[in-house]
Amino acid sequence: MLDAFFTGLFLVFEWPAIGYLFLGVFIGIWLGAVPGLGGIIGLILLLPFAFGMEPVPAFALLLGMFAVTSTSDTIASVMLGIPGTAASQATILDGYPLAQQGKAARAFGAAFTVSAFGGVFGAMILAVSLPLILPIILSFNSPELFMLGVLGLAMVGSLSGGSILKGLTVAALGILMSTVGYAETISIPRFYFGTDYLIDNLPLIPVVLGLFAIPEIMELAIRNVSISRVPAGQAEDGGMLEGIKDAFRHWWLALRCAVIGTYVGMLPGLGAAIVDWVAYGHAVQSAKDKSKFGQGDIRGVIAPEAANNATRGGSLIPTVAFGIPGSLGTAILLGALIIVGLKPGPEMLTTELHITFSMVWTIVIANIVVALLLMVWSKQVAKVAFLPGHLLVPGVILFVFMGAWLGGASLGDWITCLTMGVVGFVMKRGGWPRPPLVLALILGNIMENSFQVSMNAHDGAEWITRPIVLIIMALIAITIFFAAKNLWKQKKYNETPTQGEGTEHNPILSFPFSIILCCLFVWAGLESRQWPEEVSQFPYIAIFPGVAFILFILVFDGLALLAQIREQGSIDRVIAVTSERAVLPGAIAFFGYLLAMILIMLVIGQKFALPLFILTYLLRWGKYNWKISLGYAAGGWLLLVAFYDQTMHLLWYPSWLSFWVPEILPTWLPEWLFV
Repeated sequence: MLDAFFTGLFLVFEWPAIGYLFLGVFIGIWLGAVPGLGGIIGLILLLPFAFGMEPVPAFALLLGMFAVTSTSDTIASVMLGIPGTAASQATILDGYPLAQQGKAARAFGAAFTVSAFGGVFGAMILAVSLPLILPIILSFNSPELFMLGVLGLAMVGSLSGGSILKGLTVAALGILMSTVGYAETISIPRFYFGTDYLIDNLPLIPVVLGLFAIPEIMELAIRNVSISRVPAGQAEDGGMLEGIKDAFRHWWLALRCAVIGTYVGMLPGLGAAIVDWVAYGHAVQSAKDKSKFGQGDIRGVIAPEAANNATRGGSLIPTVAFGIPGSLGTAILLGALIIVGLKPGPEMLTTELHITFSMVWTIVIANIVVALLLMVWSKQVAKVAFLPGHLLVPGVILFVFMGAWLGGASLGDWITCLTMGVVGFVMKRGGWPRPPLVLALILGNIMENSFQVSMNAHDGAEWITRPIVLIIMALIAITIFFAAKNLWKQKKYNETPTQGEGTEHNPILSFPFSIILCCLFVWAGLESRQWPEEVSQFPYIAIFPGVAFILFILVFDGLALLAQIREQGSIDRVIAVTSERAVLPGAIAFFGYLLAMILIMLVIGQKFALPLFILTYLLRWGKYNWKISLGYAAGGWLLLVAFYDQTMHLLWYPSWLSFWVPEILPTWLPEWLFV
């Protein structure tokens, strides 16, 4: 085994493997930093290049890219409050508030340090614990995987807001949304409203970008502020060196979370999706002072970043050893394994062990290289936090809507993104945490499959008595208990957070939203009655608790609204105050701009509609001159043509313009410049 360990290292440093590794790292930095791209897109783009390559160079390229996206995705999470990938959801809770305090560089310093440590530690621990891995993986069957998903939802629901009930309700809503489209067991479509777009599930990327990106970017536009609310140079302890020191101060937390990431990452299907929340929950519950979490506590960055990088090595094991891909990314890597002539199975842990170790070493080296590179570059990236908001808004909107388009190249993706932007705005202003919805949407299909297999294999609900299931149920109860205890202490001592996810208090927005959710759950329950039991069972898992939670919330929100009316004197005054506090007029105007862009796109196409939005926004909203506005718009058009069209070869929406422009263009002028 030791011989294979070092042989794998030497193979990575041989040419051309090391060259491909560095190429993969550079590509991964870009893909992880841009919202909507990420490692999956990178694997899809790079997979064809694996044909004809030797195994070690092929995986140096693929894993070099894939491993670093969970480090560079921190940039979007910290700077914009947008989860760069599913693995960086928890980072936004404290990373984005740090950027708003002018401490983005500090967040980067801590994140990149522990990311490198987590990736290296996870891979090395994995290497020495290979003999122990088989019984651990085999002990987690469908019942345990289902309950592990419930644990992840309980953690995110109870830890990412000022109300546990609202967090758990949003998690139930996400589970319900995950059931849109065909059921897992029988080909009966659910909740698809007769549209082909929804018949194959609700796409994740437009939902995530709409929920998180649009509300945050809209605030920059309406308030005309930079990401940082503190002027450059005035943020105390905001430098990168301070972040690196934080990583060493909290080395014990980083170590524990790296262990969590390594072993949770091995679990097929769930590991990478929930590990950052498990680590974040551990950080909160193990901390003596919990008051700053969600408001810019550096520990809230260190914990998830140490854990999510450690999962990359762990997720490889079920893929190469058993042919069980734990996620879409590892499914593509499984395809690459077959393409280069390797067969997943016990041979990868015996005769081909040196190849497996070369993959582990690739992850180790890629994590070290990307941490060093990003530390050099991120000081410049952190300066973006101090740029005028109007200069950031149009560029980010371009990436957001093109990121949404990558999901399925459908008009429905843009409509979903805009709709979820409205929902995200109401949730943010109404005090509803958004992360539980996204995590539930990610886990929903996996949990339904595990649930149905468990019910069929164990003659009903007998699987609930399995030992590991009982342990996980106890962990769920402990998580909710300590979260409730913490919130009770905060309210008792008047220390309730006023900033962070799910902490805003606007009953006039929250109460109508509660009514809408109640109607939605009730309608879904009535709709589910027409389906066979195997099709309706899983939606009911979301509907029944959702209705129970929402009834309590309606009472609390109703009482809060009545108290606010008494305080302000009339409901008209409450609406006026809330409108001013939540900047409703500006929000309506901004959504109007985005809606107009979508409508104009139907006529002139995306290659002109997005640059036109940039031009119009900068001229009318940002009050910039024609020179700057035209230059910015031209840069957006060039990016659309050069990257999204000629590099990624996207399918574009067939606009009215695309039907007659090719006929009038001269033969020497390429039509791809316009349609």
